[in-house]
Amino acid sequence: MTTLNKEEAEAKDIAILAKGGRTNVFGFLLRLAARIPFLFIAGRIYGADALGRFAYAILVTEFTAQLATLGLTRGLAEKLARTKKDENHVVGDALLLSLITASIGAVILSFLPILMFRGAPVSFADHWLFPWVVVPLVWADIALAALAFYGDIAASVKAQAIIEPWVLSISSVIFIWIAPHEGLLLSYVASAVAALAASLYPLLKRFGWPHGWRPHIPTLFSLARRNIPLAAADAIEWSSRRLDIVLLGLFFSSSVVGVYYVAQQVASLVQKLKTSFDPILGPVITRSLEAGDKAAVANQVRQVGFWIIAAQTGVTLALGLTSHGVMGLVGPRFAGGDGALCFLLVAEVVAATAVISEAALIYIAPKTNMAISIAMLSLQAALSIPLISVLHKHLGHNPLPSDLAAAAGPALALAISLGTGSILKSCLLRRLLKAPVSPWKWALLPAVIGAGAVGMVARQFPEWLELSLGVIMILVSYSSIIWYLGFSPEDRMLFKRQKMPDLAEPVMKADEEEA
Repeated sequence: MTTLNKEEAEAKDIAILAKGGRTNVFGFLLRLAARIPFLFIAGRIYGADALGRFAYAILVTEFTAQLATLGLTRGLAEKLARTKKDENHVVGDALLLSLITASIGAVILSFLPILMFRGAPVSFADHWLFPWVVVPLVWADIALAALAFYGDIAASVKAQAIIEPWVLSISSVIFIWIAPHEGLLLSYVASAVAALAASLYPLLKRFGWPHGWRPHIPTLFSLARRNIPLAAADAIEWSSRRLDIVLLGLFFSSSVVGVYYVAQQVASLVQKLKTSFDPILGPVITRSLEAGDKAAVANQVRQVGFWIIAAQTGVTLALGLTSHGVMGLVGPRFAGGDGALCFLLVAEVVAATAVISEAALIYIAPKTNMAISIAMLSLQAALSIPLISVLHKHLGHNPLPSDLAAAAGPALALAISLGTGSILKSCLLRRLLKAPVSPWKWALLPAVIGAGAVGMVARQFPEWLELSLGVIMILVSYSSIIWYLGFSPEDRMLFKRQKMPDLAEPVMKADEEEA
């Protein structure tokens, strides 16, 4: 590859990432606008107890769905980049394999509903309908991963940032009158089915019907076996975000779980700024690795990492400095979860480097990456209970099952473990690529200090003014400083409209067995 061609390829990759980034920022704003009504409805009408029951049930089903994807949400990009088969046949194999694993998971949950509801009364819908939400969850993820291989991030935004959250909010209102006990869970099922429909339609338009495709059992087993490291990495990363809910479910009342779930959902808006880059970053990295260009991979990790950290830090400051009012919007009971929200927001920012580094490590050092992830999860589990005890002793005023102050312990443990993982994974990736991968820029420091000062002033406002004008003041001050001090011409590509580079000609190589 000539120097000119290499520079053109790198510029094309950054343009692809910038286009995907712009689409995802827009999707984040849409997701924010749609998620708030649901949290308001769930908190004000259904209540903290019902929300806690809902949170624990979907935790179990989403974990089952995560296992059932077998890592194909990221592994599919590598498979499509290497295959000589018709691409729609590869997608057909992935959908069939995930249908089998998702159905097995749904059957297990149907016969063991206690895994989802912890001894609470279980209705017919809870028992036999809700567990099957695993199938649309898995298929939607696979379909969107296939579309992302060709840079179609708009499909993900439409399905997951518009249709899914708005159907969830609207359905939760409708089911208040039809099935108040199962209303939240049935709303979740409706939103998952709607998101699946919105994912399959563009998939068929892009890939077409797989004519001539026949299921081949050895191929399916090979696909499953090769994706075990990816599946494990995804499951561990997902578990690190849900272990806190599991621990709270064991030690605290359903109402505390419900309050913490709201804090987690608000923080997940920040997380989506990070994870929504995965579909577009994966194909770009696999193409660079296929070409043997490690320097390009390092550049992509640095670039996307800075975009994510810069965006997450601004949103974290805006939500964290006004956390009491943000949580109070859902209901007075929820305002006590402001400490947990702050820790969760910090956790998402410090996790950004780990997740972006992992986007490359899963392809070049999957076993080492998995070992680090397991160590992170173990550290989180080891710290959670001691931190619950310490916070309860020094801050708690209620019996432990209803102590919101102590419930922030798992969130703090999450922040510590993710920060540790970020250091380890970025160091490993830097050594393997023989190039710097850290997204940190010193301009972040004055931006945080400036926005923090503005936030402290905004906290003196009446709550309604703090949540309206105060949040805007924090975001404007932060954005102005980071734009002028931190954004290079390459960074500013994120905000320049340009024609999307053609992704219709992926690198095509024969499948090779992993060493």
